[in-house]
Amino acid sequence: MKEYAVIGGGIGGCLTASLLDVHGHDVVLLEKEPTLGGCASTFKHGHYHYNAGATTLAGYHEGGVVRTLFDTINVQPKLIATDPAIVVLQGHNEIKRFSNLDQCIHEIQRSYPHPKHTEFWNLVYTIGQNFYPLKGHYYSNASLSKKLRSLLSMTPILKKFWPYLWKDARRFIHDFYGGISQDYCDFLDAQILIVAQSTSEHINFFTAAVALGYTFHETHYAVGGMGKLCESLTSRIHDVRTHTEVTSIHHEKDRFILKTNTDCLETKNLIMGTTHYESGKYFDTKKIQNYYHRYEKLNNHQSAFVLYLTLHSNRPFHHHYQIITQEIIPHTLSKALFISFSDKSDTDIAPQGFFSVTASIHTDVRWWVNLEPSRYRQQKKELTQLLRTLICDTLHLDVSEIVESFAATPKTFGRYINRTQLGGNALTMKNILPSLPSNDTSIQGLYHVGDTAYAAQGWPGVAMGVMNLMRLIHE
Repeated sequence: MKEYAVIGGGIGGCLTASLLDVHGHDVVLLEKEPTLGGCASTFKHGHYHYNAGATTLAGYHEGGVVRTLFDTINVQPKLIATDPAIVVLQGHNEIKRFSNLDQCIHEIQRSYPHPKHTEFWNLVYTIGQNFYPLKGHYYSNASLSKKLRSLLSMTPILKKFWPYLWKDARRFIHDFYGGISQDYCDFLDAQILIVAQSTSEHINFFTAAVALGYTFHETHYAVGGMGKLCESLTSRIHDVRTHTEVTSIHHEKDRFILKTNTDCLETKNLIMGTTHYESGKYFDTKKIQNYYHRYEKLNNHQSAFVLYLTLHSNRPFHHHYQIITQEIIPHTLSKALFISFSDKSDTDIAPQGFFSVTASIHTDVRWWVNLEPSRYRQQKKELTQLLRTLICDTLHLDVSEIVESFAATPKTFGRYINRTQLGGNALTMKNILPSLPSNDTSIQGLYHVGDTAYAAQGWPGVAMGVMNLMRLIHE
């Protein structure tokens, strides 16, 4: 019998399994697909490679949470620093999000002139600088006493950031500036959405400030694709099983019995790297099914439509762009399209003179999974063409430079990584922390990692959740 089994080789699953292995635990990592990474995997389609979804590594700066975990596992990934972290294109405006605060303010002031920009962005910067060094807080939802202890551990955060926790970000920003233009509001919301998976009207200003300030820390490009990071993290684990899909889970008093497409295995502790919304279906125990049912109301049905391109071009490109349109793009939830280019020197993911491109935009799961097949194909074709045209027109590309093009919908992600909801739980004004799931559960030995636990998104958020899980396991 295994001591720990981790289901799902995404960011959270790979980090967790690697840390358990480093601490001497007997662990097995199970992944349905042939490659690791989940939403952050790298795959081959035709003759070319692509990042499935996540393309930015944040939190790897000195002292950052991702860097801390990589160092603990003793892995040094091959990275390229990206500065600017992102280039925003909105109408005639081009705003480079530099890591240097003064440079960033200059870029914003040039496109959206306002006398309070310096004060506002200094506040954003200060909140981020004061938040990340805070230690000692953790979050447990296993029992009422542990929940109360968790809230007590967060007292330093509450004391330091109290003025920014109880007012929605949009109202705070408008009051701070005394009114802003719609273009600047759209710019802010597009930046917030990347990190927080929500817009300013639904989250508090503290959350918005942390999201807006992520570019003031180093961001990195992963050479060879995001999947290489997950492969490097798990390279020392003795038992990693790809092509292994868990089909059902039976819980007994002191163990979990996992049935897979290849065999059965038993484990004392089980860590789910799946979403809270799609985990209950694995279990045949009513108590566990009811646990997951409790969180179904948090499902925002938010997902992604992703366009993949291979370009043959001699032009230089930044690693990341964000195109902001005047209106919400049809069949999506957003005005903002996030586009990532492979590095010109990275011949592991694209041949010399070629670029691998991943372009993603938020959409609603329900607009895709329930469509009649012919309507689904038509809608997918329409949005694919619309986004291709938007990218070509904005970045001044010739259609002849595109040598490969295809797209993924929420339905596609459901087929390959067993999840349709992407981006996890946003920490909104309605979803305050005590009501959100944690990395532990009320069922002995059952744990969770990923972006639906601990209100965590992206590499830094999921890494914080993994650190939280380690504290809960070893306390």
